[in-house]
Amino acid sequence: MIKRTLLNSAAAACMAAASVVAMSAAAQAQTGEPVRVAMGDIASIESLGLLIAMERAKERGVPMELTFFNSEDVATQAVVGGQADIGVGAPYAFIQNSNAPIRMFYQMSTLLFFPVVNTEVYQDWQDLDGQEVTVHSRGSGTEALMRLMEQQHGITYSGISYVPGAEVRAGALLQGTINASIVDSSSFRLLEQQGGGKFARLPLEGVNATDEALYANADFLNEREEDVAIFVEEMLRTWNEINENPAIVEELRTQYDLLPDLPDQAVAEITPYFSESAESGVFPTDGGTPEDVTDDLSFLAAAGQVDAPEGDVDESMYWDFDPLNAAKN
Repeated sequence: MIKRTLLNSAAAACMAAASVVAMSAAAQAQTGEPVRVAMGDIASIESLGLLIAMERAKERGVPMELTFFNSEDVATQAVVGGQADIGVGAPYAFIQNSNAPIRMFYQMSTLLFFPVVNTEVYQDWQDLDGQEVTVHSRGSGTEALMRLMEQQHGITYSGISYVPGAEVRAGALLQGTINASIVDSSSFRLLEQQGGGKFARLPLEGVNATDEALYANADFLNEREEDVAIFVEEMLRTWNEINENPAIVEELRTQYDLLPDLPDQAVAEITPYFSESAESGVFPTDGGTPEDVTDDLSFLAAAGQVDAPEGDVDESMYWDFDPLNAAKN
């Protein structure tokens, strides 16, 4: 009920802001204002690929800036309301429920997450029946995945709490303030190293979906077509280089002086994180395909976040593949 209310409110905000967004995009195209990217997460090593691509786009004359918001919901609202131009996430449910004029245009990553429990409290999925779990944010891939597991295992959580940042959730697990959550690979390694053997990964089955994509207002994609094409070109270039040589991320972080305040422990995790992610196919080298849209909707429908697709999927309702096709050509 809370989620539906938020989506209905978002729909109203979306319609009210449509003309403002259109004017904003046109003004930016004329004045060369920065492309404003909104990410509903904390700054972390996971952000480095995107930050590198943005720096490379800047070198080619496209001014860009990244703002971190405290949730994907807030980041999406910023894009819909015109306070940001590009968002990071996979807002299928938002689009389906609100008819918001935003479209995804680049697949950044696929799901690779680790449901984790404190084995002093829980042992398996069945133990989570009637218990609270913690995920990244409302509408995120982490929530969809945990909802899907809830259905697959015939259990019902007592509630879901939202804590952005895999590192933050891992810290909460170590401190004992939460006992069941879902984290990324680097945070899972941290739990293995510092958890004294008490944390276990729960098994996952049947998961094939987008974790994060880039999306923008349709008017912005049209008005800043050339800038978006350059940005997508640099995303493709960076993602291919990471897959070929994950260690390049650490080199480019130094070159561009990105996230200079990262603690040494996080810096040491950069290459292992990107190596494992590249090996697991987390970073697509093609930027996304129409087939991915069908897979995403099927996954989210199974998780109860969207209506199940019927017949052929009209991917244009959710994606605009023109920027990706332009970048590839």
